[in-house]
Amino acid sequence: MDMNAWLRELMTQKQRRALPVLSFPAIQLMGITVKELIYDSDAQAEGMYRIAQRCPTAAAVSMMDLSVEAECFGAEIRISEDEVPTVVGAVVSTPEDAQTLPAPEFGAGRTGIYVKAIEKALAKITDRPVFAGMIGPYSLAGRLMEMTQIMINCYEEPEMVHTTLEKATEFLIAYALEYKKIGAHGIVVAEPAAGLLSPDLCEEFSSPYVKKLVDAVQDDAFLVIYHNCGSSVVRMVPQILETGAAAYHFGNAVSMKEMLEKMPGDVLTMGNLDPASTLRNGTPERVREETLNLLKTCSVHPNFLISSGCDIPPATPWENLDAFFAAVEEFYQP
Repeated sequence: MDMNAWLRELMTQKQRRALPVLSFPAIQLMGITVKELIYDSDAQAEGMYRIAQRCPTAAAVSMMDLSVEAECFGAEIRISEDEVPTVVGAVVSTPEDAQTLPAPEFGAGRTGIYVKAIEKALAKITDRPVFAGMIGPYSLAGRLMEMTQIMINCYEEPEMVHTTLEKATEFLIAYALEYKKIGAHGIVVAEPAAGLLSPDLCEEFSSPYVKKLVDAVQDDAFLVIYHNCGSSVVRMVPQILETGAAAYHFGNAVSMKEMLEKMPGDVLTMGNLDPASTLRNGTPERVREETLNLLKTCSVHPNFLISSGCDIPPATPWENLDAFFAAVEEFYQP
């Protein structure tokens, strides 16, 4: 598939499909737990397939599980039955830890399961692109150091941060290439921790490493979508664009209208319905109203595609998700 042509088509269609980060609510359709889902490639592929059958999405997107890569580096993971896994504690606390941090090979932890899931999903979902999800370099380094500490280290131990970032990026490139090898149409790279940085720090500690990942894997058949749900992204658009990603996805901490005004008009820009307060905890009526309002505000920009602001929580009611897709169809109907 010519993925650049797909991007151009998305920005010229009169009747558009949404592209939410929607995967974990599949557990409700299958009657399983999050814990069962994250360890089973068949369940992940089936979940993506069931969502594709039910929802008119522009593409299928796998889970945004930001614990996977950190676990490969030895981080402790907290896993519960019904919540997305989280990272506990730090692996890198000193410059010596960074120097001796072993770069894991692909297949460590659950990476093999997740790549196999995409391979299986590709066999099931043939009517739209299939994207894998993975963490970004700075966000991975933040999970290895703890988020507060990496912010301090950017000032006090910058070489330690760069050493960790280099190893993180090397691993992420190898991981992304495995997705490319099995035929995925691209990856959604989640770099939310960079949304806490200043523009100058983003330019030093995040964008160059994301760009290295993009340069290593992106081509006409394999795209990188950059996701950042931080509140500072509105101040760092030039630094974010330096990554060279094919498309961008922003969270509900910022005004989507303001972001679109700052983004180039020929770059697909997605977001940003609140996945927690609106989709997870709202009512179908509220979901419809806020979806239509976002579309009315942002659809004047041809490069806008509506999405959730971030990963949609596992327990999000399907009545709300159905209301979201119905509102998108209502807005674009002839």
